Amino acid sequence: MSKKRNRLIHFAYKSIGKPYEYGARHYEAPRKFDCSSFVQYLYKRIGFEIPRSALKQAAKGREVDLTKEDLKIGDLLFFKGSIGHYDKNFPIGIGHVVIYIGNKKIIHASGEEGRVLEEPVDKFLKREDLVVTKRILKN
Repeated sequence: MSKKRNRLIHFAYKSIGKPYEYGARHYEAPRKFDCSSFVQYLYKRIGFEIPRSALKQAAKGREVDLTKEDLKIGDLLFFKGSIGHYDKNFPIGIGHVVIYIGNKKIIHASGEEGRVLEEPVDKFLKREDLVVTKRILKN
């Protein structure tokens, strides 16, 4: 596994339990997060600048075809949301993002739970509102 992926896992696990706040600003990390500021924070910690919003993050990287390839650490799963943002690339909107951290687990800043937590990836792969899966890290 690459050094960047190891660091991403390290910072993701260090963030478990941190509070969720919708619209949390990048400068509030690592004290609190929303889903996209959490992902932005993790990628910044490993040397990648990605946009702040889930909608703009979904436009980055390459699409992962889950029927042909397995998830890799750092892959992002994007979901339609009730407060989703819309554009021509994602007309149904993007409202939530989670990050795959290996061992069939994701970590995300959950508005429902009010904190950053780890959950089984299968719970998210079966959701009907999964819009796209993206890979930012190449190796």
